[in-house]
Amino acid sequence: MARSLFEFLSSKNESDLLDAFLNGVSERGLTLYEAQEEALLSLFNGDNVILNTPTGSGKSLVAEALHFHAMGRNEISYYTCPIKALVNEKFLNLCREFGAQNVGMMTGDATVNGDAPIICCTAEILSNRALREGDKLNVKHVVMDEFHYYSDRDRGIAWQIPLLELKNTRFLLMSATLGEMDFFAKELTKLNGKPTAVVTSAVRPVPLEFTYREIPLHETLDGLMNLNRSPVYVVCFTQANAAETAQSLLSVDFCDKEHKAKITAELKDIKFSSPYGKDIQRLLKHGVGIHHAGLLPKYRVLVEKLAQKGLLKIICGTDTLGVGVNVPIRTVLLTQLCKFDGEKTTILSSRDFHQITGRAGRKGFDDQGYVVALAPEHMIENKKIEDKIRADPKKAKKLVKRTPPTRGYVHWDQATFERLIKSQPEPLVSKFNVNHSLVLNVLSRKEKPCESLKSLIKNSHENDQQKRSHKLKAFKLFRSLLDRQLLEIRDGSLRVNIDLQEDFSLNHALSLYLLDTLKHLDPSSGTYALDLLTLVESIIENPEIILRRQLDRVKTIAMSEMKAAGMEFEERIEELDKLEHPKPMRDFIYSTFNEFSEKHPWVGTDNIKPKSVARDMFENYFSFAEYIKEYDLQRGEGLLLRYLSEVTKVLLQTVPDAAKTEAVDDVSEYFIGMLKAIDSSLLDEWLRLQGKPAVEAFDNESAAKLRASDAAEKARALRQMTVQIRNAVFSFVRAVSIGDLEQAKSLVPFKEDTQEALRAVEVQLKSYLLDHGVIRTDFAARASENTIINKESEPGFWVITQKLVDSKDLNDGVIEFEFDQAATYESGEMVLRFRELKI
Repeated sequence: MARSLFEFLSSKNESDLLDAFLNGVSERGLTLYEAQEEALLSLFNGDNVILNTPTGSGKSLVAEALHFHAMGRNEISYYTCPIKALVNEKFLNLCREFGAQNVGMMTGDATVNGDAPIICCTAEILSNRALREGDKLNVKHVVMDEFHYYSDRDRGIAWQIPLLELKNTRFLLMSATLGEMDFFAKELTKLNGKPTAVVTSAVRPVPLEFTYREIPLHETLDGLMNLNRSPVYVVCFTQANAAETAQSLLSVDFCDKEHKAKITAELKDIKFSSPYGKDIQRLLKHGVGIHHAGLLPKYRVLVEKLAQKGLLKIICGTDTLGVGVNVPIRTVLLTQLCKFDGEKTTILSSRDFHQITGRAGRKGFDDQGYVVALAPEHMIENKKIEDKIRADPKKAKKLVKRTPPTRGYVHWDQATFERLIKSQPEPLVSKFNVNHSLVLNVLSRKEKPCESLKSLIKNSHENDQQKRSHKLKAFKLFRSLLDRQLLEIRDGSLRVNIDLQEDFSLNHALSLYLLDTLKHLDPSSGTYALDLLTLVESIIENPEIILRRQLDRVKTIAMSEMKAAGMEFEERIEELDKLEHPKPMRDFIYSTFNEFSEKHPWVGTDNIKPKSVARDMFENYFSFAEYIKEYDLQRGEGLLLRYLSEVTKVLLQTVPDAAKTEAVDDVSEYFIGMLKAIDSSLLDEWLRLQGKPAVEAFDNESAAKLRASDAAEKARALRQMTVQIRNAVFSFVRAVSIGDLEQAKSLVPFKEDTQEALRAVEVQLKSYLLDHGVIRTDFAARASENTIINKESEPGFWVITQKLVDSKDLNDGVIEFEFDQAATYESGEMVLRFRELKI
């Protein structure tokens, strides 16, 4: 077995680093391509490198060389890329090559080993650090993978900022679809004074064969299987189409019994615990994978691992797989050549086409990669009709040809496909922009903040007219930050308000609206925390799928009520068109936003978006799985996870500490615990690489922190544990409130676990409900004062007494639990037990 690259770093002088790295490459049995050799020589010479070579040509090895060179010089290096899935993959790969103790990760949602000499992060993380620290940032080497994202409409600025600010950093820019790079070569050399080598190659290690098919998907796949051209990546352009396509393939056997047995063996220890998990398990056992951003990360990682072991015949997913994730594919099958770009449906760009199709062909496995594009579905059907008419002209009057779709479609044909094959990537275009987050980050610098902001705009890759516009907007944003005392001028110096939390951020366009409007809420109100949560949700992008499901629910209920009231059908339909998804505080939010936008013309096209997803979950005490089932969101688990993550970040980083009451902290901790419990797959893998026990949930982190010596960390960990206990206790109460003791027992086990004890509690509960009506589980019933946690009464145990709030307001019943500290710290999982029902 080849040694890790880290093992080649020992006892090497800087002058020996190139030889040491080449020895590591040689031990792997690899032969370098000409482009790799050219890039390596420039890297070990200390130059910037722009590497524009096809997928599968070894760009990752060149990136590893940069990290190797940096570690050999005892300098910090960063690896950045656009998506968290790729950050996760590269993080784990680098852990294997350089040791888990030497590699860290930052994605905005989580930080692992943040002080390591090698850091993997999303481009936004490096961009924000560059804005805050400028050339004082201690990062000497940066890999920017998938650099074509520089042209991304929404996120491209994150690829530009480091090229404007990090004057003491050398760069490796990489992509398979960069296009003309002379401008960037000049800018890099201008930035840091180092020579810049542009290394390009059009030679693919595995050549591609392109085919256009006018036969249905199932027949095409059957043909590919017969020709041994699997695994096949079936590219769909929506998550719904990917899921539906995968589901439709269950009717065909692509694997024999022996192959299915191998898959089953790989899955035996995998927990498919989320609502969509069983569907994914069924697909995988059939040899069919699914891969898109709507899945929980742990399922995407599982699909990638199974594919790497050659166990999946077909993977259905979106075009996001074109962004570098290492899933070995022999054939890429495009179901269409057009996609919705966020504004309209268009033919695939040259860059998108080559990014996706470049995934075909596996170096070391395939001599040839295959790209297949299907004709539009209606054209395939019409070709069948034409064949039938030619065979029997009498059918011409009976057979009706299908028309093209009226939505989500732009015509393509074989000529379109051939044109895309020959096309070159479009030029990269600057997407620089100025917003509150950028202004606040730059002005938080200790030295010359205003001059730094002016310089940033002046040096941006924009034309003079755009720079003037950015400068004017920056001044307006500066004034608005000053007016709200987020910035203050003292003794002639500008600084960020010291009363703000350390990680304060304004990452959303309407963050200032949130800060302005919080002042109108009454902290003494019983709904303050919920109302604050609603304001937070109103500045975050809409999770459209979830809101559509909410609206469907509203319409179903309204239709039943109108029908029962005897309303005519046409009138009911007219009324349904007026309905909206739930918008708590609707009038208050719209009126305050109108006032805000009148005073601040920089708001522009940004609009407020009142909604209730997180509030709906918290107010009704839904678990993640329950909410997914409630609104039939199984195919959108990843969407809900990301949305809740965004809500939590705003609660923690944008809501000022002064506005946070104990109830607000409870809301934050509720979602923190939920997020950590849903998917901890990455943390598990990192700990495994370090030889530590794997963890699955938030409890383990709390337990570890409880052992920490730092007082602040210990206090926070204790609070998190307290909130987690309260959540578990109330989940138990909710199950009890509907008389489901089996469900309650599955959530919190009974200390006395016997049938007699269970029957005794059943008798008690029936008597209680008869006298007290129903046990309330609303927001007021969950108030913290109803949960008493005694940490001192019994050594080694916390005794929890939960007051029951009933519909008759007698409120004289309690449930008692015990929290076993020693067992929790030993197992890494919260150990909570039900003791007794006292009524």
